[in-house]
Amino acid sequence: MKKLFVIVLSFIFLTCSSERSNIKNECKEFLKMYNQVGQRLYTTAANAEWKASTDVKPEHTGQRIGANEALAAFMGSKYVIEKTKNFLKHKELLDELDIRQLEEILLNAASAPGTIPEVVSARIKAEANQSAILDGFEFCVKKIGDRCIEKTTPNRIDEILLKSVNLNERKKIWEVSKQTGPALKPGLIELQKLRNQVAQEMGFSSFFHLQVADYKMSVKEMTDMMQQFIDDLNPLYLQLHTWAKYKLAEKYKQPVPDLIPAHWISNRWAQSWPGLVEGVDLDYLFKGKSPEWIVQQAENFYISLGMPPLPKSFYEKSDLYELPPDSPRKKNTHASAWHIDYEQDVRSLMSVKSNYDWFETTHHELGHIYYYLAYSNPDVPVVLRGGANRAFHEAIGELISLAVRQPAYLKEVGVMPADMQVDRTKWLLAEALDNVVFIPWSAGVMTFWERDFYEEPLPVDQFNKRWWEYVKKFQGIVPPEPRGEEYCDAATKTHINDDPAQYYDYAMAFIIKYQLHMYIAKNILKQDPHNCNYYGNKEVGKFLWNLLKLGKTKDWRVLIREVTGEDVNSRAMLEYFSPVMKLLEKENSGKKIGWN
Repeated sequence: MKKLFVIVLSFIFLTCSSERSNIKNECKEFLKMYNQVGQRLYTTAANAEWKASTDVKPEHTGQRIGANEALAAFMGSKYVIEKTKNFLKHKELLDELDIRQLEEILLNAASAPGTIPEVVSARIKAEANQSAILDGFEFCVKKIGDRCIEKTTPNRIDEILLKSVNLNERKKIWEVSKQTGPALKPGLIELQKLRNQVAQEMGFSSFFHLQVADYKMSVKEMTDMMQQFIDDLNPLYLQLHTWAKYKLAEKYKQPVPDLIPAHWISNRWAQSWPGLVEGVDLDYLFKGKSPEWIVQQAENFYISLGMPPLPKSFYEKSDLYELPPDSPRKKNTHASAWHIDYEQDVRSLMSVKSNYDWFETTHHELGHIYYYLAYSNPDVPVVLRGGANRAFHEAIGELISLAVRQPAYLKEVGVMPADMQVDRTKWLLAEALDNVVFIPWSAGVMTFWERDFYEEPLPVDQFNKRWWEYVKKFQGIVPPEPRGEEYCDAATKTHINDDPAQYYDYAMAFIIKYQLHMYIAKNILKQDPHNCNYYGNKEVGKFLWNLLKLGKTKDWRVLIREVTGEDVNSRAMLEYFSPVMKLLEKENSGKKIGWN
């Protein structure tokens, strides 16, 4: 009897072990298949997207739609969803890396569930058409009837907003910059419905909820975090707002306003406030330096840290420089980095000119490129080849932008004369007008408008009204004149159309940027965080590469704690800008702070 009992136990154990082994093996085979097929389909889709963005034509838009439909059909297929859900019922039998892949696969499937193929197909077509309108849009300064007789470019719009002191000219070009809104509004209405249908099919409350799920967070958790960033930085933002409106009123010879008119600010969306601090304009230092030099110097920065040179194909396949206004070819003018095959085919789409802004932007975009290269290694499965979270990708690009701003680096590479004296307080104030003012825009206006847009969902007759309510509430800014619902000013921001419900990524990225920078400056470089030099420091390169090469294989909360010793929070950013707060409290003494 005892012997029989032992035999039965042994049989049960062997059966369970065999079942456990079978599930693990089946899971690994499934993941192998998914990664291989997904990579091939993604590469085809990415190539089609690239062609459609760099040469805007109806046939290229059609190819983009077809390739994306094929990718979506695979990622969201019933087979993939059912197999993934089944494996996730047996988490206790699986490796942590396998579980992370399965969870990522299920999240990808939620963007294109095969249970509603007609809705997924309609969404893909609508997004491709929206991108085609955006990529091929021609801004018109002067018309005769319906015929445009004077066109302009986004770079020219930005140049006028930066340099003009003629308020009539500024108002006109600001209004020109909003011309895309009415053209994009019909497509945006359609996409609101289609994106929500797709997300709700997989149990999410809205498309916004689906996008937030990438962080393993709820909508409330994400918006609460964004509100906390805003609240933490609000005292400093109010000081900046007060200082800026007095400065702008003086510049334009106008009474000091309570709320700043949008066309007074040198950015189309007031997401940064350049040109207000005298003596920090560096564009003149780039006279005689070609756009090609700027790109090469950006690559040299990473090589100096011990990272590999860019693949030869980067220069062969990228689209890096500005097209003339009369070019028959039209391309997306928004700077971007592309990972075409999840391996070594990396590219950038830019319109590089010889100025400081593009010098910084090029370094930033190559930050994404080197992130791609770092996690494209055998230890990271294809489905996990991405940033630790979406914000990490942007944080790395932003971190390098911050490193590029440092006078020590600019002198090292010969942009700034070695004997040039820099007023560090002015320099830091200009940086605050670029970085601190970005938080109410990104964590506030963009995040809360898109939350409302998808979660409510926002009625079509409230698009512009809600937009300007949030601009006023978070930024303290108003349009030059009332903007009715015939406009759609939210749609003028490219991300609303082609990178939707993710703008909080940028807010979190800015916060993480300062956490990483303060750690690097204090613990690796042991230099002043306001004037340190990453260039040529292999320890900095090693620190960054070890962070980048992990991709999505580790929980982002764990990762940020491991590398900085704390959770994501605004402490480092506030510490970095504490000299600005002291300066402005003194300069704004006796003035009314904030707005009604």
